[in-house]
Amino acid sequence: MNPERDEAETDSIGVSTTRKTFALLEGLEEAEGATIAELTQRTELPKSTVYRHLQTLTELGYVIERDGRYYVGFRFVELGEQARSRRMGYTAAKRAVFELGQDTDELAVFIVEEDNEAVYVHRYGSLSNTMIGQRRPLHSMASGKVILAEWDDESVSQYVRDVGLEAVTSNTITDPDALFDELERIRSRGYAVNDQEHMDGLRGVAVPVYTPDDDFLGGLSVFGPTSRFTDDYVHDNLPTRLGDKAGEIKVTLAYS
Repeated sequence: MNPERDEAETDSIGVSTTRKTFALLEGLEEAEGATIAELTQRTELPKSTVYRHLQTLTELGYVIERDGRYYVGFRFVELGEQARSRRMGYTAAKRAVFELGQDTDELAVFIVEEDNEAVYVHRYGSLSNTMIGQRRPLHSMASGKVILAEWDDESVSQYVRDVGLEAVTSNTITDPDALFDELERIRSRGYAVNDQEHMDGLRGVAVPVYTPDDDFLGGLSVFGPTSRFTDDYVHDNLPTRLGDKAGEIKVTLAYS
C-alpha cells in the first residue's frame, strides 16, 4: 500500500470532480438555463453525473430548478459582490462609472486585469449587468491597453507569448512591435484609444486609475459608436473628463 499514491489518486479525483462541476455551471450560464438532457449533450458528461452534480448544486443554492430546467442561482451574486468589493477602490469606481455614464450619455466601464484578461467590474449603460465578470482580451480594448501600459516590457512580452495577439476585428493590434509602440504612446499621453479594435463601429477611450499611494487600480473607460466618437471628441474631450473622474476616485480613497 502506497499512501502517497493513494493521496495523489484522491487529489486527481477531486480535481476531476471540480472540473465537471464548473463545466456544468458554465454550460448553464451559456445556455441561460437547460434540462439535464441538454446539459448532458452540451458537456458530453454522463447523464448520471450531470444529475448528481445538479442535485448537489441545487441543495447548496448555487443552482435552481424550475419545471425541469436548471439555472444558475443568485448565490453567485453574493460571491460576485464580494469579489467586486474586495478592494476599496473597486467600490469607489462604481460611483464614478455611474456618474461618467450619466454625464456623457455613453457606455462607461471599470475594468481590472485577472489572469491576463480584462474583467468587467462595473458598467453603466444598456443591459449593464450582463457584462459584469465577463472577460475580454487586454490588447483589443482601451482599458486593457491602459493595463498593459502599466507593465514593464518583459511582462508585456510574456503576455504576447502566453496569450498571443488574436485579431478580434480587422483593426486589432496583432503585431508585437506595433503593440509596444501603442503602449509607449499611451504612457506618454496618459490615455488609450480603442479604434474599432474590439468591435466594428465602436470606439472607446480609457485612462488609468490609481490609489492615493499611486498603486494601479484599473482602467476607466467610455465607449460608443464611431458616428459620435469623432477624433475631436476622442482626443480633446473625453480624456479630460475621464481623468477628472479617475482623480475623484483617488481623492475619495484618500479620505475614506
